Amino acid sequence: SLFSVVKNQLSIVPVGVKESHQTTIFRIIAAILHLGNLEIQAERDGDACSVSSEDEHLNNFCSLLGVEHSQMQHWLCHRK
Repeated sequence: SLFSVVKNQLSIVPVGVKESHQTTIFRIIAAILHLGNLEIQAERDGDACSVSSEDEHLNNFCSLLGVEHSQMQHWLCHRK
C-alpha cells in the first residue's frame, strides 16, 4: 500500500523524525483527509448547514484526533 511505501521511506531517509512522531503525523494527515471528505448539507437557503452524525469521515476524524463527536459536529456548522 501507499502508506507502507511512505512509512518505509521515512524510516530509511535520515530526516530525524522519531517513529512515535511519524505515527502522530500520519494520524493528523489522515484526519485532515477525512475532514476534506465530510458531506456538509446546506439548509435554509444556504444560511445554515449540518453534518450527519453517521458520516463515516466525521467519525474517523474524531476518532483519530480524540475529539468529541457532538462538539465537532456542532462547530463545523456554527461560528459561536
